[in-house]
Amino acid sequence: MSAEPRNLSRRGDIRRKTHETDVELSLLVDGQGAADIQSPVGFLNHMLTLLARHSLMDLRVKASGDTGVDLHHTVEDVGICLGQALDKALGAKEGITRFGSAAVPMDEALAEVSLDLSGRPFLVYNVKFPGERIGDFETQLVNEFLQAVATHARMTLHIGVPYGSNDHHIAEAIFKALARALKAAVAIDPRVSGAPSTKGIL
Repeated sequence: MSAEPRNLSRRGDIRRKTHETDVELSLLVDGQGAADIQSPVGFLNHMLTLLARHSLMDLRVKASGDTGVDLHHTVEDVGICLGQALDKALGAKEGITRFGSAAVPMDEALAEVSLDLSGRPFLVYNVKFPGERIGDFETQLVNEFLQAVATHARMTLHIGVPYGSNDHHIAEAIFKALARALKAAVAIDPRVSGAPSTKGIL
């Protein structure tokens, strides 16, 4: 007897407006990797486009912020919205694979990402960038963005870069590995009934 078809219209729409930023974000989990990213942070736009493409999620972002101060608030708030959108889209997480891991090389750099859509937010970040900036983008903002995503997606996220010498390559490998791990974790397993946990909920 075949399993009943699952609802594959998993979507999260988030609006976050503060005195510092204004972010509208839409995430379709079961997409095709389409991206429409509009923010004043060019490097973040590039990374989010990679994330959408390699996770096969459709992602739309329209963001503005106080970039005259620095990029921190805008990058962090986009991360908050992405995490919230993923959490909203997955709902009770019924039928999902839950865990995902990926190792992705980018020329001389290697990024390893493992995650659990556990409902328990935690970030382990073992990454060292040789430089402080990629263009006008501070490399420490990668950590800030991922912390925001992990916290608001209620995800356990482990990221390690055992080697790499080019800051752009390191960041790109991280986002691609995160995308591939997410693609695996959100996939529907037709053998799973309810939430994939002995507790019965996530």
